[in-house]
Amino acid sequence: MRVIRFARKQTIRFLEAFRQDRQPLRLYERNARFTGAPIFNVYRAGCEELAFHLLGSAEVDETFRARLGIAEKISPAQMNAVRAAMERAVGETALELESQMILLATAVSGAPFLGLLGTVWGVMDTFTDVAVAGSPNLTTMAPGVSGALITTVTALCVAIPAMFGYNFLVTSIRGMIVQMDNFAAELASEFEHKYVEHNSRVADLVR
Repeated sequence: MRVIRFARKQTIRFLEAFRQDRQPLRLYERNARFTGAPIFNVYRAGCEELAFHLLGSAEVDETFRARLGIAEKISPAQMNAVRAAMERAVGETALELESQMILLATAVSGAPFLGLLGTVWGVMDTFTDVAVAGSPNLTTMAPGVSGALITTVTALCVAIPAMFGYNFLVTSIRGMIVQMDNFAAELASEFEHKYVEHNSRVADLVR
């Protein structure tokens, strides 16, 4: 849960910093870091691919801004490669986020079955004790029934909080994935306006 909250805070910080500057590559040029922000992975992947096509290298050095200022615009086909890089980053980051749900998903699905197993086992023990005693009575049956119910309650105490936590994670991660998709589209639009050559003659040559 803390990882999700931290990711949200870092995402807000990143978006504020990104939108303060009209130059979409500025944070990349400054080698800014927003550790824990899923959306930053998309930004960095897009910037690296764009820098490679614009400048021939994704490396950032003291000449980066000067080289960027005189770089020729890229073709629509190269821009498609930039989009593909951002889409891969969205997919990889989504997988990393979803990996956090494995433990909770296991607890939600497995705990009730363990409780059921304990209940059945306790009932079997109860019948065994009754068979040994020869006649059913409260003293004979109480220990087995009590043990069965304790197992059931324990399983529910694990499953119920895990279910709430799992639902929280699923909703939060889905929201982050949508946010990454939306940001990738926003960043692609920024790149399109500033760095892509839309001259029809160039487009014809690319075809």
